[in-house]
Amino acid sequence: MYRTFFKRLIDITASLICIIIFAPLFFIVGLIIYLQDRGNPFFRQSRVGLYEKQFVLMKFRSMPVNTANVPSNEVAKIKITPFGKFIRRSNLDELPQLFNIFLGEMSIVGPRPALPSQTELVLMRREKNAYSCRPGLTGLAQVNSYDNMPETEKAKWDGIYAGNLTFLQDVKIVLRTFVYLTKKPPTY
Repeated sequence: MYRTFFKRLIDITASLICIIIFAPLFFIVGLIIYLQDRGNPFFRQSRVGLYEKQFVLMKFRSMPVNTANVPSNEVAKIKITPFGKFIRRSNLDELPQLFNIFLGEMSIVGPRPALPSQTELVLMRREKNAYSCRPGLTGLAQVNSYDNMPETEKAKWDGIYAGNLTFLQDVKIVLRTFVYLTKKPPTY
């Protein structure tokens, strides 16, 4: 019952409340990004979601306009704006994904959505049945050092999550995410 109904109800309620609470922050962050280079403050990227259906993930743009799309493990190869460094360190760049959650494309907790070009990861997640649940803002792989993790490990954690999806596990992952966010931020 949790997987099929209550998880989605929690996602809708929590994302709507957060969107309302953080509305002033959305405005301020978006305005600062726009004033940097007059570009769209939002970064949109195609990602693989529930049942491998593609959707458009939203983030605040932390890179100059027209920067190429790269996976998170290749982020060191691209230029980040000065304000972009701040919003990445503080994870404010992830806030627009609350709209993806509200729309049902994502969940608060689930495997981080892969790029369609990450074919090996997509295949391994398919084998682990990780696409049986919505991708998440945070997940089991993220609280186990996601960015430095080989794709085989990501797929393993994502499969474990999908196979054991419970309310208690989601609560533990959210709590571990807060602990993870207090660690020393990566340098870009």
